[in-house]
Amino acid sequence: MSTTDEKTEVATPSPVAVPAVRRPALAAAGGAMTLLLLVLAPRHGYYLDELYFRVAGRHLDWGYEDQPPLVAVLAAAQTALFGDTVTALRVVPALLAGIGVVVAGLIAREMGGGGAAQLLAAAAAGGAMSSLAAGHTLHPTAVDHLVWLTVCWLLIRLVRTGDSRLWLAIGAVTGIGMQAKNLVVLLVLGLLGGLLLTRGRELLRDRFVVFGAVVGLAIAAPALLWQATHGWPQFTVAGELSGAPDVNTAISFLIGQFLFGGLLLAPVWIGGLVALLRRPDWRPYRAIGLAYLLIVVALLALGGFPRYNEGILVALVAIGAVPAVRWARSRLRQTVLVVAVVANAAVNALVVLPILPVQSYLDNPVLAGLGGEVQTGQTGAKELADQVAAVYRDLSEADQRKAVVYGHDYSQAGAVDRYGAGLPRAYSGNNSYAGFGVPEDDKTLVIAVGVDRAAFERLFSSCEVRGKLTFALPNINQDKEVLVCGGPRQPWSSIWPKLHWTGTF
Repeated sequence: MSTTDEKTEVATPSPVAVPAVRRPALAAAGGAMTLLLLVLAPRHGYYLDELYFRVAGRHLDWGYEDQPPLVAVLAAAQTALFGDTVTALRVVPALLAGIGVVVAGLIAREMGGGGAAQLLAAAAAGGAMSSLAAGHTLHPTAVDHLVWLTVCWLLIRLVRTGDSRLWLAIGAVTGIGMQAKNLVVLLVLGLLGGLLLTRGRELLRDRFVVFGAVVGLAIAAPALLWQATHGWPQFTVAGELSGAPDVNTAISFLIGQFLFGGLLLAPVWIGGLVALLRRPDWRPYRAIGLAYLLIVVALLALGGFPRYNEGILVALVAIGAVPAVRWARSRLRQTVLVVAVVANAAVNALVVLPILPVQSYLDNPVLAGLGGEVQTGQTGAKELADQVAAVYRDLSEADQRKAVVYGHDYSQAGAVDRYGAGLPRAYSGNNSYAGFGVPEDDKTLVIAVGVDRAAFERLFSSCEVRGKLTFALPNINQDKEVLVCGGPRQPWSSIWPKLHWTGTF
């Protein structure tokens, strides 16, 4: 085939015309997703990371040791607009998840799907475990999930229409994504690899590719410069995560693909992947399917989390809705498809959303294995703060005036900050929490939570165990000691660098 023919195939794939967007149906699906998440938002409590993001919102910077700045900005904005509650902190994630449902429907439409395919794509994407989890808590993934879906949609639209100006939008969305989570770089590299391996490489010869890259880098530049000038601490955190023994196995990763894409809808997203690679009329879009495979290989090699590619996985769910609707021509097949979508959404919602009491997840072995840690991670913050408060109240008035609270990790300090009314300020040396403040030198007594006792005994002239943390439900802080240490051997400015550590708890 000549070069001219190749360009024609890329620019105007079949079908050229696409069905109309089913706006009411997609708006209803997205609205239902957002409403569900907002209704369930206040149940159980803050997730561990949210306790950190809430405080980070009061210490805005161009970057943090474990993340770019966007989530902290969202935390500050939501708290200012809606109040200092767990629900307030989850408004934007719920809205983003609803938008993601709409984008999934638009992806199906770009692939030639009519109203049924668009609604199926929206419902299937909204019921995916990854979509529900991303929309429930304030986390970089809440933004990253939508960014991946949107970039995939924009590239598919670019391929269909040949409108190279869409590279500017792709660059802008990618840049915004990098202000939340640098993982979007993996998507960009995967898509570039897919284009280079197909006739889509012709699309890369347009000047708007360069313009789009400039736009993306300009938006991401402040966060990247912050990381560069601070020694790229995010790599330290990422290395620790990928090195976890229960993460970097091929088996756990592949199982995760089925879980996060939707176990009961595996035929849908696998069908979408196969169709991208084999259907002649979808040949121009083959780069999307190849990108998914390239990203999977990269994550397996790097030991990444199985949910790191959830955005393109949900895009495959949306793409697979088109052949799925064509398959479901009979009443029996339509019933099977509808039941699969509803059951998949119901099961995933039970696993990742706080629908049942936490104890129910612990009593059921299946629920405990799939979502027990997620659910218990949203409990215990107030209990921790109350126990620290009890230790504080046992101090003399003189000691109370010179006391501060120190949490070994940011969730402990964040719990005291949120629920420790009447307590002195909480500090932590964990990640960027260490930069949120250093105790004054007149604070010579510290209530230390979950620290290494031997390390603190070297830093203070006296350290006493005043209790161990206990919780009604399983908690990562169970049985951790609460120390009262006095008489710092050096000024806090000298002690603080020794307490700073980068990583996860």
